[in-house]
Amino acid sequence: MKKELLLGFCPIGKFVFSHEDALRYKRILEGKLAEWNVDFVGIDEAVTDGIVRSQKDVGPVVDHLRSRKVDALFIPHCNFGTEGAAGVIARDLGVPTLLWGPRDEAPQADGTRLRDTLCGLFATSKVLHKLDVPFSYIENCRVEDQAFKTGVDRFLRAANVVKTLKRLRIGQIGQRIDFFWTTIVNESELLERFGVEVQPFDMVEVIEAILSEARTNRGTIVDEIEAAKSHMIFEGFDSIDPIVNIYAARNVLLRLAESEDLDVLAVQSFMSIIKALDCQVEYSTAMVTDMGIPVACETDIHGAVSAAMLNAASKGQDPIAFADLTVRHPENDNAVLVWHGAFPESLKHPDVQPKVGTHWIQGVPPGAPHWEMKRGPLTVFRFDGDRGVYTAIGGEGKAIDGPKTQNTYVWMEVADWPEWERKFIYGPYIHHVAACYGNYSDVMREACRFIPGLDYEELP
Repeated sequence: MKKELLLGFCPIGKFVFSHEDALRYKRILEGKLAEWNVDFVGIDEAVTDGIVRSQKDVGPVVDHLRSRKVDALFIPHCNFGTEGAAGVIARDLGVPTLLWGPRDEAPQADGTRLRDTLCGLFATSKVLHKLDVPFSYIENCRVEDQAFKTGVDRFLRAANVVKTLKRLRIGQIGQRIDFFWTTIVNESELLERFGVEVQPFDMVEVIEAILSEARTNRGTIVDEIEAAKSHMIFEGFDSIDPIVNIYAARNVLLRLAESEDLDVLAVQSFMSIIKALDCQVEYSTAMVTDMGIPVACETDIHGAVSAAMLNAASKGQDPIAFADLTVRHPENDNAVLVWHGAFPESLKHPDVQPKVGTHWIQGVPPGAPHWEMKRGPLTVFRFDGDRGVYTAIGGEGKAIDGPKTQNTYVWMEVADWPEWERKFIYGPYIHHVAACYGNYSDVMREACRFIPGLDYEELP
């Protein structure tokens, strides 16, 4: 993952309620953010006591947070809330904004109250609507409540997705495969509307770099292969040379990602690179993905966007599996085969013997991984669009037992597969999806609130 998200911490108060109590909650919240290892910057250098209390505080706070280049904004209401200031600060910074305030205690013995936080939240939400500022909201709860911790985590992950998309750089290795019309995209529109940059690399130059790497670092690579044989079966290779090329391809792709500041790769998986290297590169891309750079096969640019966004939501906790939704389970009406040729080895089922061999549906040289993935919750996500209309779709399921097949795969059960099927058929989606272990559909939904021109469909 690139630089950690920086959160702007902007406590809001109001002069008519207890300033001392607002300061108390400011300190409590600073402690919680530090406890959760959130990278944040406050506004103590901009306004008195580090709490916004009037409209005149807007300029100094915006200038300060802008100078620190915050990626997201948290505006906790610490006693009520100066709603106009909160709204303008959020509007002028233009970053994902989180609205929340602590649940009010019972009135004091004489009937007076130190805070009317919920009332202030209602006021600020109206101003945010009036100023057309998208925002996230956590229910009015106590700092110790799980809802608060869960809500902050969800917001930070969503903001990380937004940050990633805004400066997303995709390394395109080779052109679109000629007969894959499903992967035709509008590169100019992706740049203009979402800030997505596609950096193309000439396939001939990449192949030459791989062959050079195989020659130059052959000894080191051979040692790595011999060590890998302690747990990995290499099958169908006539010699070690194609396996060396597989590892050399991994090294070259990783170097490209580092030198060109790439977030994700989209690789033309066949056929010229296979013929030139006498191997498939699926295991190469599986290793690259396992090392933190997601790879979309078949030069699927929208698929690469999908993988990068979901990877940002998970913060790289588990690598992305770039998958096909392939066939329905022969017995379970709500299950489907999540399959392809390059799922990372770290995701494999612990009882499975990993193997790199020949792809079962192509008469091509070996180089494709073969293993079933582990059990656990799964999130599936796809960014796509046609004719200037872009949408994202996401849903959750769980990995289950199913018939054995080849290449890398897992059977996934969802709540209502026929509805999933209809959603993908009616589009504008294709069968390629980014899949990740964990529950992130609520994060993706939240992220899309902050991405103009991107609607979100949630799968049941």
